[in-house]
Amino acid sequence: MFFGRMYNNIYVNNNGLITFSQPLPEAHPYPFPTYGTEDFIAPLWTDLDDIGLGRYSYQEYTSGSVLTRATQDINQYFPHMGFSASWVFVATWDYVLTWDMNVLNLHSAPAITFQVVLISGGDFSFILMNYGDCAGIQFPVEAGYDTINSTDYHVIHYDASSGYSIPNLKNTSNVNIPGRWAFLVNNGTENVIGVQIKLRSFVDLRQSANFEVVLQKIKQELVDRGVPSFIEMKLRDVKKTQP
Repeated sequence: MFFGRMYNNIYVNNNGLITFSQPLPEAHPYPFPTYGTEDFIAPLWTDLDDIGLGRYSYQEYTSGSVLTRATQDINQYFPHMGFSASWVFVATWDYVLTWDMNVLNLHSAPAITFQVVLISGGDFSFILMNYGDCAGIQFPVEAGYDTINSTDYHVIHYDASSGYSIPNLKNTSNVNIPGRWAFLVNNGTENVIGVQIKLRSFVDLRQSANFEVVLQKIKQELVDRGVPSFIEMKLRDVKKTQP
């Protein structure tokens, strides 16, 4: 169950993309959000050197040490859930931009190496994205995930200051572990929490300086109660009522 839909198939595309309903060999990524008709998991969607000597692999696990490790990782990133993994799918892309087999085997030239891990258990599903060395590439890149009609999506930003460059991905994270990103994706809405609050104060939240202070205080209270510290707080609507 991913993004609220039950899938029986996974397609590991050589362009760095995971799809569920059909393979997608398109090497030039669609910018997220696509508002399209497919669910995409894109650890690194780009025009990879798939006609060279790069390697990719995938493996499904329903028992063993991989499930134990997945359970430990998810409970570290999403505490107080009591999660236990029952299914893990790991896909790894290991591309070296060369035609030399010795260079490939020794990784003695700039490489693009990354991995996506799909994890499920009970009523929860997660995505982990792991980045190793990611050499600069001259083609467009999209990293993150997108859903049908883009009801939920996330874009992992990379350093594009010098064209399409991605070497900084191995240093980025949303769980304070360089090169790793973690997402809860049960039904496409678990990453968004709505809170309705009544404030007994004369503070006018229609003024940006005021609501930023209040949002930070609410965030700190949530973090103190176990919510991950990387959450973002956004104000959707403010209504001023009479007492």
